[in-house]
Amino acid sequence: MNNGAVITHEAKKSKSPLWGAFYDFAILDPSYTLTMPLGQVISGAFDSLSHCMETYLGFPREVNLSDEINEACQRNIIRNIRKTLQDPQDTQIRSELLWAAAMGENGILKIGKTGDFQCHMLEHQLGAYTNCNHGRGLAVLHPALYRHYLPEAAGQFARLAVNVWGVEPAGKSQEELASAFVDQLTAFIKEIGLPTSFRELGIPEDTDLKAIADTTILTGGCPKKFTREELFQVLLECE
Repeated sequence: MNNGAVITHEAKKSKSPLWGAFYDFAILDPSYTLTMPLGQVISGAFDSLSHCMETYLGFPREVNLSDEINEACQRNIIRNIRKTLQDPQDTQIRSELLWAAAMGENGILKIGKTGDFQCHMLEHQLGAYTNCNHGRGLAVLHPALYRHYLPEAAGQFARLAVNVWGVEPAGKSQEELASAFVDQLTAFIKEIGLPTSFRELGIPEDTDLKAIADTTILTGGCPKKFTREELFQVLLECE
């Protein structure tokens, strides 16, 4: 339900977005997702959550309508990932996930926004060097990367903590709420059985993490302006 794809040039170890023509119409049939391994369903659903978060964390960073719709999509994905794990054959649950996935990247949440997508760019290069599963790679990278965002994205993280994850704001500073968001996301990743380290992900120990950091696209919408060295540090923290 969008005009984007991702293509890997294996010889050059490059994995990048590819944009084409928009569809005339799209049919989203949740029954097809029932033929997929449950692990891939959860991985894909987490990728949908990641797309929502990456759009949300771009700018403008003040409260806006696109982000308020986005918060509802994130709550929906979190709720229905949990429901999917409890009842993997429920097509109504799958239809909710499929619609939320479409919303994550069909452009509606991006109206008036410039997205972050630094985590996606980092995972793309991790995938180019290791061929790891995309959603599982994002699950390992997001908490580590977001801890480096804390000073710059504190306001947005705090809103996500309260409006998406239900953290009680009373008596907490913005910085405490921001940290609570990262903690909630990290706990959720563990809860749904996704990996939290490169070791769990099966990344070989001799993977050239420095080369991954050096070839990652640096995005303009990211709350933090990363250096290659700091991206390398993020990767080391994921081992």
